Amino acid sequence: MPEPSLNNDDDRNNGILSLAAEEKSIENGSGTLSPENEKDVENGTLPAEPPSEKPVVEARPNYSVFTEWEKRGIVIGAAIGAFFSPLTAQIYLPALTTIATDFHVTVSQINLTVTTYMIFQGLTPMFVGSLADTAGRRPAYFICFIIYICANIGCALAPSYPALLVLRMLQSAGSSTTVALCQAVVADCITSAERGHYVGYTSLPILLAPAVGPIIGGVLSQYAGWRWIFWLLSILAGIVLTIHAFFLPETCREIVGDGSIRPHPAYRTLWQLSKDALRRRRERRNQQLNGDPLAHTTSHASTKRSLRIKKVNILQSIIILCEKEMFVLLSYGSIAFTGFYCVATAMPTQLSEKYGFDQVKVGLMYLPMVGGSIIAAFINGKLMNWNYRRHCKLLGVPYERSKQQDLSDFPIERARLEIGVPMLCLTIACILGWGWVFQYRAHIAVLCVLLFLLGWAVVGFSNSINVLLVDVNPGSAGAATASNNLTRCLVGAAATAVIGPMINGVGTGWSFTILGLIYIAFSPMIFMVMKYGVKWRKEKQDRKLAKEQKKGAATGK
Repeated sequence: MPEPSLNNDDDRNNGILSLAAEEKSIENGSGTLSPENEKDVENGTLPAEPPSEKPVVEARPNYSVFTEWEKRGIVIGAAIGAFFSPLTAQIYLPALTTIATDFHVTVSQINLTVTTYMIFQGLTPMFVGSLADTAGRRPAYFICFIIYICANIGCALAPSYPALLVLRMLQSAGSSTTVALCQAVVADCITSAERGHYVGYTSLPILLAPAVGPIIGGVLSQYAGWRWIFWLLSILAGIVLTIHAFFLPETCREIVGDGSIRPHPAYRTLWQLSKDALRRRRERRNQQLNGDPLAHTTSHASTKRSLRIKKVNILQSIIILCEKEMFVLLSYGSIAFTGFYCVATAMPTQLSEKYGFDQVKVGLMYLPMVGGSIIAAFINGKLMNWNYRRHCKLLGVPYERSKQQDLSDFPIERARLEIGVPMLCLTIACILGWGWVFQYRAHIAVLCVLLFLLGWAVVGFSNSINVLLVDVNPGSAGAATASNNLTRCLVGAAATAVIGPMINGVGTGWSFTILGLIYIAFSPMIFMVMKYGVKWRKEKQDRKLAKEQKKGAATGK
């Protein structure tokens, strides 16, 4: 099914004017002629009956056929799947020392399993995200979860350190793509006008994982053994995979359009297949009662779909990253998220050394950050929707929540980043103050307030970038999110490796001051996106059209 048609103001206005002119001479389809026209009819210069057809102004169809509650269920289901990537990274950390002792290796060697996990966390979504944009979301989910479950079982049974190292890479490959798939599902069902509202649904599980992960990992490692961490992840993933198999429908617009196209049975949920089986049984029973041998055959053929998979471009994420707007936006986005990684990485050591906290208290200190993140997910999402409506009003563009707006000339970059920039300023202030608070051992309440504000600021800014990525990459949301994941993970891996030596070298205060100054130095990149975003998108579209015309001319020969 083709994509929903976009609004064209000129065509709509012309249609309205034509309709108004027609209504002056034709009423209710029968036509009421003026006295002058009656004379023309008698002379034969006008037809006796006016034309019965009226110009019709076609309304744009809704972007998705799913109801509001169906969309919420789909997005929440996708968000629960995205819960595993951050959870797997954090739940493992409290057991590092125990694992090193069991395998008779150093803590530095065990830390290598964390580094390789983050590297694969950035690389794998590039391939699976592009696959999901063409071959569908459900196949990508099944591939990821099967790899993830098998890797977890292998980690739980790992006999040696090299085996654990390799299996952690597979574990990362299976879990990391679920974040990109979550954003892709949102892009399939949700319009730009309401996308900010759904940020809360997609962010909440991802934000809770870093808080509950260390606590669960510490308890399991201490009381049940570190191998039970991986058994628990296997069980949880199996439950979510079963729920997805039964209820999460295929949403990829390449396959189901706005959701009204009935896909091949391979893409249907078990719930849909069970309903199909019940329908066929009723048709067969009706066939026997009515004696019509063709009733079942005709109905079955009408719903049959061929299984066709388009060519997958595994380099699509790299291509998106190399685009001018995406490179500038994702580069600064990765820098901004570095502060979050640095704070989260340095907290356990600093709290232990300067405040004497044990592992349980350290885990509880992540809760203020999660609280701020939850506030950002819901409040900033509503603010993004409000700012979108405000720009529509300023430009005189009709605001229709259930229909996708044509963003070709719409300043969507400003609509999103105007909400993100204040969050960026708050992030810089928190980062600059964070190191000095630790340096002078401020009261623990000050740390909690800063963590709350930092969680709100970083996640609020990050969500504005995530929503903008989906807005400017229609049809490639999975690959675009994978590009974002790549830059974040690679820069984050470098930051977590550097922040410890920096603190040891120049102290906590100056380390985070340097990080804050880096934020400020590169901040003009965000304002470049706000100013030149529409221009860059037009240039990209012109290049795409020129390429298609050239390809069409070549095939025409």
